[in-house]
Amino acid sequence: MLYFARWKIVLIVLVLVAGVIVTLPNLFSAATVQAWPSFMPKRQIVLGLDLRGGAHLLLQVERDSLVKDRLQTLVGDVRQTLRDERIGYRNLRSRGESVTFTLREPSEADRVMQLLRPLTNPVQSGLFGQGSVSEVEVSRDGAQVTLNLTEAGLEERTRSAVEQSLSVLGRRINALGTTEPTIQREGDDRILVQVPGLEDTSRLKEILGQTAKMTFHLECPEGDVVSAQQGRPPAGCEIVEPADPNDGPVLVESRARLSGDDLVDAQPAFDQQTNTPIVTFRFNSRGGSIFGQLTQQNVGRRFAVVLDNKYITAPVIRSPILGGSGQIEGNFTVESAQNLAVLLRAGALPADLTIVEERTVGPSLGRDSIAAGEIAALIGTAGVVVFMVLVYGLFGVFANVALICNIVLLLALLTLLQATLTLPGIAGIVLTVGMAVDANVLIFERIREESKLGRSAINAIEAGFSRALGTILDANITTLIAAFALFALGSGPIRGFAVTLALGILTTVFTAFVLTRFIVAIWVRSQRPKTVPI
Repeated sequence: MLYFARWKIVLIVLVLVAGVIVTLPNLFSAATVQAWPSFMPKRQIVLGLDLRGGAHLLLQVERDSLVKDRLQTLVGDVRQTLRDERIGYRNLRSRGESVTFTLREPSEADRVMQLLRPLTNPVQSGLFGQGSVSEVEVSRDGAQVTLNLTEAGLEERTRSAVEQSLSVLGRRINALGTTEPTIQREGDDRILVQVPGLEDTSRLKEILGQTAKMTFHLECPEGDVVSAQQGRPPAGCEIVEPADPNDGPVLVESRARLSGDDLVDAQPAFDQQTNTPIVTFRFNSRGGSIFGQLTQQNVGRRFAVVLDNKYITAPVIRSPILGGSGQIEGNFTVESAQNLAVLLRAGALPADLTIVEERTVGPSLGRDSIAAGEIAALIGTAGVVVFMVLVYGLFGVFANVALICNIVLLLALLTLLQATLTLPGIAGIVLTVGMAVDANVLIFERIREESKLGRSAINAIEAGFSRALGTILDANITTLIAAFALFALGSGPIRGFAVTLALGILTTVFTAFVLTRFIVAIWVRSQRPKTVPI
């Protein structure tokens, strides 16, 4: 147990030297580290929101917007079904959480119920699609037919909207160039967003709050805006207000011919003729084909690009646009064009999100937290160091040397993995300090017992290390299992604590059993002790 082959000695030294080199940048400011030569490591530990400062937002999915969108789709489906079968109806409208209409011929009620049955087909829900819920229930009272949205269906749609929003928000925030954002579900309809290091919270709120639901609509073939404003828009058409208050409203078809789902890319650019900011976009193969057909068949009609129920531009189609690409023109600034491109690339949110809680953690508070954590860590480490020296003498010094190396290696791993360090993570480091010396205590106490039984110094040390190994592994493996459980089931700071704890266990086993044994072996070889100084 006390013999180390030459390759093992070289490996131990290399691990320690590498740990010191990787940890070194954390002792200097970021500006100083960036000025170092290119061959030097420049990675530093990523600090979490509570240490670095940043933005904290709690968003809520608006149920009303989900209901409105679902009813609008349902009205369109009902209108299309009845028109295809040439069934007369009147007063088709949505009210509350239902859609109603009246048949002109009550004798067709049974046939209509059969035609509308596909709209009530259940949709899959739950984990991995296990189970199903029905979103729509159809009933009739004489000639009046009613389609009601079910509570179970709305709950399933809300759950799905939250899951989709998590993905979309993640892509949007990553497009901003931030690191280690926390985006997680809170309750049934809320999403927590934490972005460390982001000071411009207004831009974050602007990008996260927009649904970015982009649709393309052809100009209504019947009527005009003035007549529609004075009376009612023609069936299947609606008035859309402009995003720019200097423009006037337009009358377009309610049915979107294309949507943002067909976009594969969007980039800010400058118009070659006017040198003003624009946004270029490119459709997928399906969208490009539809876009080409629409522009071929509707030359002379306006084609409105609608974003979040307001049109950005509504140019007249002068000629067919083939190739599946185009551009959005408007009164953009460079920043607004870039923000719109980010939104379109990231995808559309399925529902409106409202901010129910907003906090900004300043860098000064983060520095205070770091200082408090450092003080706690130093006090805890100093207490452990003094205790080990008083109780175990020279072997306590050996344990303290291994403890310092343990902390260095732990910080090196956090740096290499770019794991986010939070206040709970600092608590995990302090806990690692206690766990590290706990392993040494087991070894030293075992050596002391073997020495009292009359064994020689070398035999007692050999037996102490070999017989304590099983206990050390059992204790650390059970703790490692708990860390994995925390990481798998927890989120945010809990995960940060779990990561630090797991890495601390790995470095503890190495330093307590390998490094401490190596130091003791060097001492035994040089001193040839007759007794164990414990």
